[in-house]
Amino acid sequence: MRVTTAQSFERPTLLMASLNKRADTLQTQIATGSKILAPSDSASGWQQLAGLKRAASDDGAYDANIKTAQSLLADTEGALDAVETQLQRAKAFAIQANSDTVSAEGRAAILKDVEAIIADLLGVVNAKDSRGYPLFGGASGDVAYARQAVGSIAYVGTGEAAPIPVADGVSITATETGARAFGGIAGTNGATDMFAILTAFAAALQPGAEDGGIETAMDDLDAALDQVNTTRASVGARAFRMDLEAERLIDADVARETTRSGIEDVDTSEAIAQLQKTLTILQATQASFTKLTSMSLFDYLR
Repeated sequence: MRVTTAQSFERPTLLMASLNKRADTLQTQIATGSKILAPSDSASGWQQLAGLKRAASDDGAYDANIKTAQSLLADTEGALDAVETQLQRAKAFAIQANSDTVSAEGRAAILKDVEAIIADLLGVVNAKDSRGYPLFGGASGDVAYARQAVGSIAYVGTGEAAPIPVADGVSITATETGARAFGGIAGTNGATDMFAILTAFAAALQPGAEDGGIETAMDDLDAALDQVNTTRASVGARAFRMDLEAERLIDADVARETTRSGIEDVDTSEAIAQLQKTLTILQATQASFTKLTSMSLFDYLR
């Protein structure tokens, strides 16, 4: 088979082009640390990396939501702790006021303390979360509780707070409504709420109040404390769930990075060795080609 002059030039030219391309690819891989720079490098690998990036993006959003939920749950727990502390103080005052040894002046002093507790609790239950919404206000409203024209304190929140998505198909409500946390209490005379119990206690401390009011307040304050404790347990369980979800995201991120590294990362030592080998072959080919092109027709005829 005769090899023409054109073929003699074409073969090394194509080889050098291929070697140059291979060298460029290896240099880029070494510089970037990635062996998949385009879909053509590995269609399946490129597709897998795209899926991993989407999952990382989704988990990034979930991570932000989990942090928001954890913050809201911590705020709710802090507020409930403050409520419990004040209710315990009110219960202690009720026990003190129920003693036959307490004078009229002593009851008047206790009344002032109870009124101060009511005012303090109104501030606590109307606390705003990190987003500027009332912690216990439900879905809307500027405040959870408000004083009415007749002097009573009523829940004015509406609905439920919007659940926060923290995983695929998983959402959590990170706050509580005042109606559930402080209302619907099984009191001595039927369902009541925290502020109604405290208001009735304050009325029982007034001069000339009917007998039995303080005893009723003691029992109802116990019921209110039980409800607050139940609410705190629910909030604590949700906070624990958020801790688990946060750990799940960390584990998923580690697993995802391991998978990505196996698909994408370059073995630098191996890539450098391959580059050196490629450059050696390229240099030899270039030298051979240079020698070939320098030959004249008379060189062939000798």
